[in-house]
Amino acid sequence: MSLSLKSLRYFIAVAEVGSISAAVQSLHISQSAVTEAIKALEHEVGAALFQRHARGMVLTHAGNQFLRHAYEILAAVRNAREALAARPDTMSGALHVGVTALVTGYFLPYLLDRYHRVFPQVEVRVHEDSRDYVEHLLLNGELDVAVIVITNLANAQAFETEALVRSPWSVWLPPNHPRLAQASVALADLADDALITLNVDELEALSTAALRAAGRREPPKLRTASVEAIRSLVATGAGVSLMPDMIYRPWSLEGDRLEARPLAEEMPRLEVGLAWRRGSPLSDAARQFVMLAREFGRRHAR
Repeated sequence: MSLSLKSLRYFIAVAEVGSISAAVQSLHISQSAVTEAIKALEHEVGAALFQRHARGMVLTHAGNQFLRHAYEILAAVRNAREALAARPDTMSGALHVGVTALVTGYFLPYLLDRYHRVFPQVEVRVHEDSRDYVEHLLLNGELDVAVIVITNLANAQAFETEALVRSPWSVWLPPNHPRLAQASVALADLADDALITLNVDELEALSTAALRAAGRREPPKLRTASVEAIRSLVATGAGVSLMPDMIYRPWSLEGDRLEARPLAEEMPRLEVGLAWRRGSPLSDAARQFVMLAREFGRRHAR
């Protein structure tokens, strides 16, 4: 069996739900068909994509890498079909998009690549800044739309907003941490751990406020604007971090592994979404960007 779009869809379905039995419920095919397709796919790429265990299937390092490529392949096929069907290459003009650093690293590359493929004649200009300044640019009409954290907008009443991703929080732990034996971790359990925080998009304020409410008095050991730095620091045992689950990856850039456990408490989910000035009609270019972003949100919905 050669690599096919069908086998990629089966692989993605299993990767997203963590088991073949759960995946077949949405695929509406037999479990044996998915099992054989995954085995054939692993043979085709020459690597084990999953670790099998009694509770399901977990992606290997190679599986995580292949998942990103599988999404890109299916997106490229979808883009080609849309381009041939709707002739969006005739749309022109400019699109001004505001983003913050968190969005730039985790959502913008996919959105821009997809948009450029479907609307190649639209000139997209990206403005990255702090969330409050992006709000300022939106209010002044200097941006058409923004993709930002919308959980704590300072001028929420001035914007139309639409959530794309609602992420729970999890605790990032080094691989030998004693809390890994627990199914979930309470905020109070972290009272004595060295804390590493991300000072981007108010994530530090949200996480430290939750920990203070749970009784923690010690300030963070280290503050950084780099998610990759947090991965490396946690993986090598420098501390723990309370982070949105949407940006968790199990390996640092150096290949060191880190783990994540869900919170025992329910913290308000972090929302990344669209924002544009209330009462201002969207241009055709901006409207198409909003539609594309909505599809992205549906695919990444939790």
